[in-house]
Amino acid sequence: MQLSEFGLKEIWDQWNEEVRQLFYSNYVYLPYLLDVKVDKYRFRALAQFWNPAYSCFTFGKVNLVPTVEEYMALLQCVKIQVDRAYSRVVNAPTFSKRLINITGMSEQWVTARIKQKWDNKCISWKNLKDIVLAHPDAKKRVDVFALSIYDLVIFSKALGHVDEAVTDLFD
Repeated sequence: MQLSEFGLKEIWDQWNEEVRQLFYSNYVYLPYLLDVKVDKYRFRALAQFWNPAYSCFTFGKVNLVPTVEEYMALLQCVKIQVDRAYSRVVNAPTFSKRLINITGMSEQWVTARIKQKWDNKCISWKNLKDIVLAHPDAKKRVDVFALSIYDLVIFSKALGHVDEAVTDLFD
């Protein structure tokens, strides 16, 4: 599946200036990722260095793993504390509670759409796309769209699905 099949760029192009400004005010540079052109020949060359065991590129004995600072710069996320490693909160909300908070949908709606993919819970992009296209609250549309970019573009794990771990980071 190609990124263009998700329709993220088309959704962005349909939004009016008011919704785009709301998105920019909350997620600054994130929509620019929708315009990145992938050079398939360079991508194929890099693919031979992909290390699936560590989910990173390995050149010789050097692993290329983005640092917390690089993620902060990319995502414009000021909430991350640089001097601390990321760890889950002990009493963190469940995946369904985070989805309810992010999407504004009911517990029944969320629970009915959560799937198990390999070792993680996730929700289909098709379900979230419906929210992005039709939710009456523009802020919720923007948040769900940003969550989708985080998962489908940056931290993609289960193609076409938004993963529990990304909602944890996002929320």
